[in-house]
Amino acid sequence: MSETDRRPASNLPPLSLHIPEPRYRPGDTPDFGDIAVPAVDATPRPSEATKPDAMRDLCYGLVRVLDFDGQAKGQWDPKLSPERLRTMLRYMMLVRAFDDRMFRAQRQGKTSFYMKCTGEEATSVASTMALDRGDMCFPSYRQQGILIARDYPLIQMMNQIYSNRGDHLMGRQLPIMYSAPEHGFFSVSGNLATQYPQAVGWAMASASKGDSRIATVWCGEGSSAEGDFHSALTFATVYNAPVIFNVVNNQWAISSFSGFAGGERTTFAARAVGYGIAGLRIDGNDPLAVYAATQWAADRARTNNGPTLIEHFTYRSEGHSTSDDPTAYRPAEEPTIWPFGDPIARLRGHLETLAEWDGERHEAQRIELEDLVKTTQKQSEKLGILGHGMHQPFETMFQDVFEDMPWHLQEQCTQMLAEQEAKFGPDWKPE
Repeated sequence: MSETDRRPASNLPPLSLHIPEPRYRPGDTPDFGDIAVPAVDATPRPSEATKPDAMRDLCYGLVRVLDFDGQAKGQWDPKLSPERLRTMLRYMMLVRAFDDRMFRAQRQGKTSFYMKCTGEEATSVASTMALDRGDMCFPSYRQQGILIARDYPLIQMMNQIYSNRGDHLMGRQLPIMYSAPEHGFFSVSGNLATQYPQAVGWAMASASKGDSRIATVWCGEGSSAEGDFHSALTFATVYNAPVIFNVVNNQWAISSFSGFAGGERTTFAARAVGYGIAGLRIDGNDPLAVYAATQWAADRARTNNGPTLIEHFTYRSEGHSTSDDPTAYRPAEEPTIWPFGDPIARLRGHLETLAEWDGERHEAQRIELEDLVKTTQKQSEKLGILGHGMHQPFETMFQDVFEDMPWHLQEQCTQMLAEQEAKFGPDWKPE
């Protein structure tokens, strides 16, 4: 190529690279006035057997059920009983109480890490309540609400966070990376979006066996840029896998906004259009909309009408994790002016509108749940916390990788136990 060929064409403007930038940074005054808030009845509810190409508009609208006056309206209203609504509210309040207590424990040095889901409780609790208990959930790291909505013991969750001697994972997973397959909860991975192809594979296996159980999987909007996400959607499309894809669009990754995952160009639900699967974009802070959309997608999957991608349009109120300071990259006022409010407050308002709840009962339940979490925490901490010595026998680090331990690991284990006895004495045990 000659030097002349390398020169830009003189009759064309120079190319420029677009670098996504959030609209507001610390010190700016945020304004969400440009976000369209459609009427509750603006998004029609199609049949579960509707072809994906007839549902394109649902990827760009916003499914809503709870209006801001506390009323449930429109075609998507799942018409849940007051008792069911109170159960949903209780689970979400328990998630928040658990999060607050475990966040505090990390700040006190009792564990190394924690992640809250404040403001996003509906995306896991309401979703899970719309599923069958036999369905398999493939979570990301902010779906503790799945376990709580399936009545998983709080003390088991805390034991895992502390990696203490009650941790059934024996300290082998980072805090909050739970695993409870007996409760339909697949192991959490720190490698983002790996759960997506795993969920599709599980769903394909269920279908190939003629089972009736489906899979559902969650990731954040940032993780939807991972290759695993797109591989999973391809397989789900080709094999019509009975799976629900949940993209929790909470606007922010740890320090980068949703534009870096493509959020400037279109909605995340719109990715369903390109893959030829059903897509729904919903108000993720509306527990009834989350329930209704999940129920619709589950019915669709269970009747062999294929996968669904649901974008939960929500907001991450807290930091990404205990390692994050969101005030370094976004205005502090953003969480309070998010136009779709708080999911717990909205469900509470709906129950009060129905005369099925009141402030006194709400306060009593808040205190009850906080006391429950506090009492459970004390029980868990008796089994050990961070920095208080070893909580599992040394030899467990060699176990459970191979069905039969190979000779070289047996040799290393024997050597290590001899060194342990020489250093600590024959009667040493984990604390």
